[in-house]
Amino acid sequence: MNCAFCGEEINLNDKVSRNDTCPHCGRDLRCCKQCKFYDPHAYNDCREVSAERVVDKERASFCEYFVSAGSAQGKVNTKKEARNALESLFKK
Repeated sequence: MNCAFCGEEINLNDKVSRNDTCPHCGRDLRCCKQCKFYDPHAYNDCREVSAERVVDKERASFCEYFVSAGSAQGKVNTKKEARNALESLFKK
């Protein structure tokens, strides 16, 4: 993952905890701007519709839906999953 503030690469071995900070600039890692769901053009700046509103997007939060930007965690192939679900539904 790359830090959203300084742009430096950060190697993560485990989940990002609320107290983790960037080793280069010292900014919070578990904040909205470091999350893959962060989108300034979306409602509440978040593409996760179930997430509660976080006012300060640059500070650490307790959001349950946080997934670090650039991580493989949370990535899904929705087209493939949808096709498989439909095929299994209509199998005879």
